[in-house]
Amino acid sequence: MLLSQLRPSPPDPVWSLVARAAADRRPGALDLTVGVYRDDDGRVPVMEAVARATDRLAARRSSKAYQGLAGNGRFNAAMTSLLLGAPERVARATTVQTVAGTGALRLLAELVAAASPTRRVVLGVPAYVNHVPLLRGAGLDVVTHPWTTPDGALDEAGLLAAVRASHPGDVYLVQGCCHNPTGTSMSLDLWDALATACLEAGVTPFVDMAYYGLGDGLDADLAGLRLLVDRLPEVLVAVSASKAFGLYSERTGCAVVVGGPGAGGAGGAAGAAAARSVLESSARSLYSQPPGHGAELVVEVLDDDDLRALWRAELDGAQTRLTRLREVLVAGLRSRGAGCVAEVVSGQRGMFLQLPLAPSQMELLRVEHGVHGMPGGRINLAGVPAQAVDRLAAAVAEVAVDDVVLTRP
Repeated sequence: MLLSQLRPSPPDPVWSLVARAAADRRPGALDLTVGVYRDDDGRVPVMEAVARATDRLAARRSSKAYQGLAGNGRFNAAMTSLLLGAPERVARATTVQTVAGTGALRLLAELVAAASPTRRVVLGVPAYVNHVPLLRGAGLDVVTHPWTTPDGALDEAGLLAAVRASHPGDVYLVQGCCHNPTGTSMSLDLWDALATACLEAGVTPFVDMAYYGLGDGLDADLAGLRLLVDRLPEVLVAVSASKAFGLYSERTGCAVVVGGPGAGGAGGAAGAAAARSVLESSARSLYSQPPGHGAELVVEVLDDDDLRALWRAELDGAQTRLTRLREVLVAGLRSRGAGCVAEVVSGQRGMFLQLPLAPSQMELLRVEHGVHGMPGGRINLAGVPAQAVDRLAAAVAEVAVDDVVLTRP
């Protein structure tokens, strides 16, 4: 029989731990596994701008008709403008709505599989846990290099060396800001060096843009992407609206292909049309059409001056809160003699912290202190209530034996 031939798949490396954290009934237990933004009461809040947009849509009773394979055209235009900024960049882009950022990654992986002569994607590890399975699921070969040095810093020399060693036609997958899981962000100088390396090696950058606005502010977080678009003939961008708009369960995102008459003059209108057709064809076979409600909410927010200003203020507030949480945690670690851990954490940005702890130490955090993170050291800073930061600092300092930062295997 068919089903008797099946063997269970391994548990998902994130969601299996979410379930375990949910079962921890100890007072004060912290679920810092999955990357969602929580307020100090532990809730995943609906942004006020999104709530008002929801009320407006409900009052209008807008249609639930199909939008087409590319999704909501107004959403695609609004997101492209938000991401790329200048009209001359926007004019080079073709965009389709997707099932969140993961759907964008998969559609663009399908495009790479159809277009790349090498069918290879190069990326730094550790990476977003779904990157490698997703790319391989599209039939691509994945080549990895270390993203960080043993002390937790971004390995800039290694990154550039990996791009320079790539084959013409390869694709380099890079996160646009607030790296998951390490919390590292690239300087604008490094983005510029990456652009040069890609040009010289014949490599196309593939930017995963999920945490914009939560690192150093919206424009700063998008600056690296915009630099690549200015300097390179082609750029692929996978975009999630989950974090910046708080639309986790709405599954809202888009895939952006930049070509046309920009730097290098590649592709042109025919190339953009071909890219769109490949994305739409892949969407048709994978899920047909993306969900509509989240895209409608984003359009309502971005196309209304008042709601857009409110959204920007809320996003800036979330970024400021994350920065403050990190500062308080760093101070707490230093006051408890865990200066080496504090040094690593202080330079990170965004929702995540990459603690320089071994899996055995992360297990101690869970068992002895009720702090649930990932075995590799990642914890969701955005899930820590302000009143629990000091307790988290004490727990981390206790398991960081003699303030020795262990090199993870």
